[in-house]
Amino acid sequence: MEQLVAFCRPGFEVDAGRELTDAAAAVGAFGYFEPGSQPGFVLFNLPGPATAADLLDSLAVEDLVFVRDWFVVVADIALPREDRVGAVVDALRESESRYPDCSRVEIRLTEANDDHDLGNFARKWVSPLSKALRGAGQLGQDPDAAAPARLELLLLSFERVVAGISLASNRARYVSGIVRLRLPGAAPSRSALKLEEAWRVFLPRGKELDYLGGGKQAVDLGAAPGGWTWQLVKQGMLVTAVDNGPMNPELMASGQVTHIQADGYQWKPRRGVDWMVCDIVDHPRRTTAMVVEWLTEKLCRYVVFNLKLPMKKRYDEWVICKEILETGLGQSGMNFRVNARHLYHDREEITCFIERVD
Repeated sequence: MEQLVAFCRPGFEVDAGRELTDAAAAVGAFGYFEPGSQPGFVLFNLPGPATAADLLDSLAVEDLVFVRDWFVVVADIALPREDRVGAVVDALRESESRYPDCSRVEIRLTEANDDHDLGNFARKWVSPLSKALRGAGQLGQDPDAAAPARLELLLLSFERVVAGISLASNRARYVSGIVRLRLPGAAPSRSALKLEEAWRVFLPRGKELDYLGGGKQAVDLGAAPGGWTWQLVKQGMLVTAVDNGPMNPELMASGQVTHIQADGYQWKPRRGVDWMVCDIVDHPRRTTAMVVEWLTEKLCRYVVFNLKLPMKKRYDEWVICKEILETGLGQSGMNFRVNARHLYHDREEITCFIERVD
């Protein structure tokens, strides 16, 4: 039986497992999930006839929300204290799995890991392990060479590692789907990191200026105190910040922000803008319906918005909101690109990006 390791935010294992099970079944790859030995990942089992390769050929990780990243399991390896490197080399040599050429190895820890000694070991282990794998012909000689796959080692303890393969064509842009950012001191709130991460994850690489540059106009609904407005201003945009609450005084002094005291759900611009962003903590279905109105009425071209999901029905609520989006946007006769992701800087919410492409 073949397996995948699917990474998610700790505490969201059931949501990620259910999502992956449904998405795989939709492309004819029937399997089941089980929680990993630690928080932050699930194991997805494929009894057959569909293989892991079949699944990765039919389903893109970027189309999943709660699954941040994944890799195909090649071996579950016990690590003897006296020769951990040799145990990995031998296990990969004996594995019956055939996998594409790899030029480098990535050693991963679970997001919930708080063992600093294990983290230090992982960093120091990379060099001798890579050298041994290259000597055994299991890694290419040039670590910087382009390769169709990467060798993955999920280090669960000093005694156990799960080895696998991730495909360059179908894995997260960032390892384990985690984008680590530092909050600038000038940012009015920590929520600023969510919008920055959204841009890094959703915007096509190398085309960020096409989306963010050129003095664009933006609306921030539910803006106060101004974390997302601050990010828009940093990009040189002129921003209408809509919120009944107060905005950050230093942000207002930029001269790029117009503050309108109004209900973000009710207010609309007289003419279309480039961007609308929304981080209102309210009913996710109401937010979704509002986004559909903005896009179908051509009030904006790009949207980033958050959906605060109920704790015990997070995946179910997303399925409902997705249906609202697909139905509403589909009836417009226009074309849209829709992406959603449970970002690293999100908590109980997920972040969605929609672009009108017609």
